Amino acid sequence: MIKQEVKVEALEKNDDGVLYSFSVKLPMSLGWISNVKLIVGGHNYYCEHALDYVNNDGKEARFEKRVFLPTKAIYHYYFSCHINNQQVLLKKKDVTSKTSIMDEEKWKLSVNFETPKWAQGKIIYHIFVDRFNKGEGTELKEMPNRNIHKSWNEDVSVGPNEQGLWNVDYYGGNLKGIIEKLDYIKSLGTSIIYLSPICLSQSNHRYDTGDYEVVDPYIGSNEDLKELCSKAHAMGMNIILDAVFNHTGNDSKYFNEYGTYKNLGAYQSMDSHYSDFYRKNNHQFDYWWGMKNLPVCDGSSKKWQEYIYGQDGIIDKWFRLGIDGLRLDVADELSDEFIEGIRTAVHRNKKDGFILGEVWKNPMYMNRGYLSSGKGMDSVMDYLLVDALIRYYKYGDFYNLGYTLNQINSQYPKDTINSLMNFTSTHDISRAINIFGSQEFNMYGEWAWNLSNNDREWQRNYKLSPEEYRKGLEVYKSYLFALTFLPGNLSIFYGDEVGLEGMGNLANRRPFPWDNINYDLLKYFQYIGKIRNTNQFLENADLNIVDITACNFMFERESEEESSLILVNRTNIDLPIHLPKGYEKSAITHSLNNSNKTELSSYGGLVLKKEKK
Repeated sequence: MIKQEVKVEALEKNDDGVLYSFSVKLPMSLGWISNVKLIVGGHNYYCEHALDYVNNDGKEARFEKRVFLPTKAIYHYYFSCHINNQQVLLKKKDVTSKTSIMDEEKWKLSVNFETPKWAQGKIIYHIFVDRFNKGEGTELKEMPNRNIHKSWNEDVSVGPNEQGLWNVDYYGGNLKGIIEKLDYIKSLGTSIIYLSPICLSQSNHRYDTGDYEVVDPYIGSNEDLKELCSKAHAMGMNIILDAVFNHTGNDSKYFNEYGTYKNLGAYQSMDSHYSDFYRKNNHQFDYWWGMKNLPVCDGSSKKWQEYIYGQDGIIDKWFRLGIDGLRLDVADELSDEFIEGIRTAVHRNKKDGFILGEVWKNPMYMNRGYLSSGKGMDSVMDYLLVDALIRYYKYGDFYNLGYTLNQINSQYPKDTINSLMNFTSTHDISRAINIFGSQEFNMYGEWAWNLSNNDREWQRNYKLSPEEYRKGLEVYKSYLFALTFLPGNLSIFYGDEVGLEGMGNLANRRPFPWDNINYDLLKYFQYIGKIRNTNQFLENADLNIVDITACNFMFERESEEESSLILVNRTNIDLPIHLPKGYEKSAITHSLNNSNKTELSSYGGLVLKKEKK
């Protein structure tokens, strides 16, 4: 194997890019070295640069080139040269005479792209606001087209009401209720609170905005949001808001289909001030996935752009109240231009503001610049990894898990990897305890949480048997153990930490069971939180896959200072352990189900720390 030394140094930097010095040292004992090249590739970018011979010390020859690289979240690069007239490729770990090279074999480089440190390797608590907690002394006033539950313990509605309206049942969870539970949220090790949409809307989920400028009265007020942000900050927590900019509600002050608002809406007249806010085909409005209550906004409209991210626009208004970042709903349906405008507005208000996108597929495969450009989002919800890890635990699909981890590890920017949202579950999928405890899921569905029975009433009435709940809990804890040590932010969907059930939408949005908490599971989540907060090297440590089989998963997290080996058992039988070289004498730092260095117990886990000299 050829011993090589590669060095990359930033020399000059501006907003457009960075001037780098790339240098390579190669042993002269190899023979005649010539035609040394740097090959750099990125999203819509490719270049080759011949390196100049600099000098040698009798043992090694040094080659160097200064190259300016435009701002971009990720580049992949490698080197090519001729040794004794034979072409070889210099890769990250070794050398090959092949003429092709995979991304995982190349070096990665981000130019003018960093995600906020406060959003890397942390714990997120994801709250569906109407269902988390109702503040003491707050009452809901009657409003048109809203049904108020008589009791917090009433079961959730999963279909339309008598008027045919969906998602209009309210429990009254609000911002004051979140403020009252900040100590509880912090006890989970939380650093980031992610709130579902809070603007005035026509539904309980509020993804159909009625007015971006005011908090929905059932949630509270703009001043309540300001108070929440202030008190969360005082406790070391940041606030992310769900931002819905792809569409509005049809019952909004902008569209105003039913004349609810005094102003002239786009639906009422093309002469409306808001007409340009919406996308049209042949003078007909577009609707998101054909849903007539969700008219699609026109991201190329200068009026719409100015309203959302212009000076004194919606984003400026929200950040003035104290928020720290945005989660962009259906981010892959927003244009690159629009997302870049959002980034400019976010950073105008908060230099280290965070932008997380809802993207279900691999964003690096979409031929879009909203992540790879370095001028758009910081990171995405990690549906790819969560799907692969659930499939592994439910069906033993180790190939897909290895493939997915390799995709993420090699194709995503490092800071993006560190700030991925790795969730227990979300408002869009079944609850974690149901996923692991029930057999009612379609093994061959597009996603691991696809149900074989989509009847909503069946979903509402579905409840795990005691045996299913016990099994689900056992698998769930092992799954969490693995997820805890993988790169990214561990996101807890409210109620998952206490065993709240919910099969499919909309039964997954039940109110938090404050009177029926699984304290054993809660204690485990608090233990997980301590692990994340006391092992700070996990925030940016590299991931190395050691071994994945149908029975167990072994991986390493490594930084310059620390290295840990993590092992998990996805089966209900005890498994012997064969430790890789260097970990035989390592200390056990964490153990699940009494696993030890010779045996992984049923659904057990183990963490070994290797001291670095």
